[in-house]
Amino acid sequence: MTRRGWALFLAMGVIWGLPYAMIRIAVADLDPIVVAFGRTLIGGLILLPIALYTKTLGPVFRRWRPLLLYTLAEITGPWVLIGYAETTLNSSTVGLLIAAVPLIAVVIVTVLGHDRFDARRIVGLMIGFGGVATLIGMDIDLSNPAAIGAIGLTTIGYAVGPIVINRALADLPPMGVVTASLLLAAAIYAPFASWRWPTRITADSGWSVLGLAILCTAVAFLFFFALISEVGPARATVVAYINPGVAMLLGIVALDEPMTAGMAIGFPLVILGSILGTARSRDTTTSHVVPAAPEAIAGLPER
Repeated sequence: MTRRGWALFLAMGVIWGLPYAMIRIAVADLDPIVVAFGRTLIGGLILLPIALYTKTLGPVFRRWRPLLLYTLAEITGPWVLIGYAETTLNSSTVGLLIAAVPLIAVVIVTVLGHDRFDARRIVGLMIGFGGVATLIGMDIDLSNPAAIGAIGLTTIGYAVGPIVINRALADLPPMGVVTASLLLAAAIYAPFASWRWPTRITADSGWSVLGLAILCTAVAFLFFFALISEVGPARATVVAYINPGVAMLLGIVALDEPMTAGMAIGFPLVILGSILGTARSRDTTTSHVVPAAPEAIAGLPER
């Protein structure tokens, strides 16, 4: 990898590890749907001039049905659910739980018949889900099942989104898909956000939403596209294994969240399980990976 490739890779690892801490700060004062609306609207408007200049929006909107499904699975549902979960859960715990997305994706594509289970993959899934169970059992108050369910639904959505891309949108320009999905998500959020709009927005929550929109969404996707051009899509997705560690460190250092035994045991197991579970089978051809939501990039076998 070139020096530029390493710089982009490290930048992405940090940028997509930031959202969990920012969301935690924002939802302390704002309703999760207001946070998600601000992030998608501002991020989409920043990317819109680029998408218009490159003429990538038209072909995407002509396939509005799969675009809508992708938007619901990858953005509209997850970004509200993460915000809701972080009203009660530590940001570091949420970031580590979402690291299980590649494991969920492997199960889904295998059930759909696009891949197969072998001994290595089964071992990887067992290790990874064992790490998730450790995180939940040791770090989370099980008296709040709604927060756990919200993260569970988020991981499923993040796993389904790239499948929709691979099956229905893979031949379209990624910039157009990302911009269109952000603006569509903002339109879906708008009536609900207006209903939940606060009487005042604190400086901490306002800056957090701006950071989510500008740095963790618009800039992040531009950097990710540059990383794909530099190192290829398959290698670019390895950044997904860096993000949870960054989220954990930021939660501990910036938000004074505790470093727990569940994190120390569960995080390495989730990452090891993801690496083993998502490595390509010897008789399986893997394809490119299209950017999913900023916090979850999963490599999926080609249909």
